[in-house]
Amino acid sequence: MAQHGLRVPEIDTGRPHSARIYDYLLGGKDNYPVDQEAGDELVAVAPQERVGARANRAFLERAVRHVVGGGLRQILDIGAGLPHSPNVHEVALEMAADVRVAYVDNDPIVTAHADALLRSSDAISVALADLRDPQALLDHPGVRDVIDFAEPVALLLVSVLHFLTDAQHPERVVATLRDALPAGSYLVLSHATGDFADCSGARAVYSRATDPLNLRSRAEIERYFDGFELDEPGLVQVPLWRPEMPPTATAAGIGIYGAVARKTA
Repeated sequence: MAQHGLRVPEIDTGRPHSARIYDYLLGGKDNYPVDQEAGDELVAVAPQERVGARANRAFLERAVRHVVGGGLRQILDIGAGLPHSPNVHEVALEMAADVRVAYVDNDPIVTAHADALLRSSDAISVALADLRDPQALLDHPGVRDVIDFAEPVALLLVSVLHFLTDAQHPERVVATLRDALPAGSYLVLSHATGDFADCSGARAVYSRATDPLNLRSRAEIERYFDGFELDEPGLVQVPLWRPEMPPTATAAGIGIYGAVARKTA
């Protein structure tokens, strides 16, 4: 099977996949028993994971409103995962009718939803590509058909970099993507951390999935923003990034940092 001339790998339902576990935690239906079992085990060893998934999703929606409200009309969502309403393009289109969105993921099940997304607008695309090969991702027809890199772009890396090991050079990956963006572009990023709770149980669950969970400290995550200027309130736990309502007490244990930053040059 091929998509845009690229070979599409078979869907692996024998091991849990991070995107499908996340879908299950959010209450989605596009997952398999192996993902559900992993999700249940994850919540059993780390009860904050379900709350964290929802807080991360809410952060994404707020960040999209922020960048579109600031004038950006192009969004490149890498590691987009399975669709959840409101999707990124739905949030963005509420703010501006001329927004263009390219969704990118390396899980073939995401592309199974591509037709429905593509039919909604010529300004929305779905590309099967891997963050670990950022230049190929940037050159993918599904990205280039929608995103004009001569104009500012909102680059979304939401809960995806923690599935890259240090040996896969996540800082180099982000730098490659950053260098493709013109001034005035934005980076929206969230990343799991062990700064607030013992996450050994969660790491054990993900060690049996298709991608391991690589927790990083605040200082390590800050390095991804080299070449960007952080918007207020900077890099904080996701419930604390411009909340629409006062965060609840459970926010203190959510091990996900998030931030939005602008490329100034």
